[in-house]
Amino acid sequence: MGFLAIRLTQTQKEAAAMAFSNSNITATVLFVEDLNKCMMFYRDVVGLKPTFNDDVSYGFQLGNQDFIVLQLSAAAKMVTEKAMGLNNGGSHHALLCVGVENVDDDYKALTAKGVTFINPPIDQAWGRRTAYFADPEGNLWELWHNL
Repeated sequence: MGFLAIRLTQTQKEAAAMAFSNSNITATVLFVEDLNKCMMFYRDVVGLKPTFNDDVSYGFQLGNQDFIVLQLSAAAKMVTEKAMGLNNGGSHHALLCVGVENVDDDYKALTAKGVTFINPPIDQAWGRRTAYFADPEGNLWELWHNL
């Protein structure tokens, strides 16, 4: 059972599904243990410009959405340790994908700044050229462009 049980009519369910499916993701939030280390990585290595910060987070603009690094302890207060999977020794993971002009150029630029890639750029069977790296906390990123 989910976190919230609500009884909706079929029409309400369809309207809610349509509203959600027509929405855009407006922010990506990474939960991190070392806030300053991650802020410096995204600012100094990746080249994102900070747009805001407080005691527990830094925000950046990434395309048309906010990209936020949030201290793990603050995230646990927001959504609970149980919801984050911290009580069972695990946690939620994701692969963050960014479309770029040229994967090879970004690969070279980030490698020159000390980023270690998991694999060098490669053409994928699904029609994209990709390269993968992890930030200082192990969050995985994919850089891609269409072939």
